Amino acid sequence: MKRSNRVLVLNERDPTHPKAGGAEVHIVEIFSRLAAKGHEVTLATSTQAGAGPRDEMYGLSVRRLGPLPLYYPRAAWTCARETRRGSFEIVVECLNKLPFFSPVYSSVPVLALCHHLFGSVAFQQVPWPVAAAVWTAERFIPPLYRKPPFITISESSRDDLIARGIRADRIRVSHCGAHHPAVTPEVESPRPHRLAYVGRVEPYKRIDVMLRAAASLTERFPALELVVIGRGGALPELQTLARELGIEDRTRFTGFVSNEERDALLAGSRVCICASEKEGWGLTVIEANVLGTPVVATDTDGLRDSVRDGETGYLVTSGDVAGFAERCARLLADDALAIRMSRAALAWSRGFDWDRAAEDMEQAMEQAMASS
Repeated sequence: MKRSNRVLVLNERDPTHPKAGGAEVHIVEIFSRLAAKGHEVTLATSTQAGAGPRDEMYGLSVRRLGPLPLYYPRAAWTCARETRRGSFEIVVECLNKLPFFSPVYSSVPVLALCHHLFGSVAFQQVPWPVAAAVWTAERFIPPLYRKPPFITISESSRDDLIARGIRADRIRVSHCGAHHPAVTPEVESPRPHRLAYVGRVEPYKRIDVMLRAAASLTERFPALELVVIGRGGALPELQTLARELGIEDRTRFTGFVSNEERDALLAGSRVCICASEKEGWGLTVIEANVLGTPVVATDTDGLRDSVRDGETGYLVTSGDVAGFAERCARLLADDALAIRMSRAALAWSRGFDWDRAAEDMEQAMEQAMASS
């Protein structure tokens, strides 16, 4: 029988953070399951407005270590101090923003959980001084993470790590799971002419591509409507763009919605669009597929792993508005094609399971501890 461990998880945001995204969903799904199996999991995060220094959620103990300017040095100090005191037996460091470099100071084994690395995409997401710091910090990952094993969520992220100098035999790929509705979604009837986006509303997600593509299709598909599900800093600019493109009346920006409303909107959409320039995997792709909704996405890291081109959706060159419009038009114009892809998307989604992903994480932790 596997033994329980005291686990310290380093991740910048907790699940209640207003900017929480796919990485936080992944952490909750995985480590809440491990906590239910007896592991003692502490999540060390930054502090957001209105949140206290400690919390309990999803079976996890959350320790908020301060606002972002203080968070990373405090996380390093806490990790170094508490691992030397014997408070934890393993550290799981989440590599999806700024690296923590925990192998340098942790006194216990480290497992690096890589959702994705930004690379040059950072310059499109944050001000250039911050982006330069992230880009530079990522350059130190190969020399400073020579010993820890890695677990990552897609083949693309694995290949990125290998290209940066991490040995392939130190990397395990474990795909994200998916929540499957109790009732099978309708995939045998044509859906309304609705294009949907779901996820963080940030510049690098390139939701502007969706709006521009849709604007070029309204004459051919006069009933076309759009729904943007999520919240984030790019929302005001996108609302302005919708007005400038003349599609304001047919575009709905929902902000944050419940899972039930999100699922209802996706299940009633003909196509989900993900024009992001880079993803670790494409969690929202599978969330759409679970509801029988095919996805038109950028042919880029992560998304080319989660979209089966020509079967569960289409892949398009980054930023190619005409290409996105043409692929969406295929699905809007051809009911039989849309139904066929809905069936394939639903079937593809059934291969993703959170319990299996949690088991992968547990095995990776055990191997990290055994090999230290």
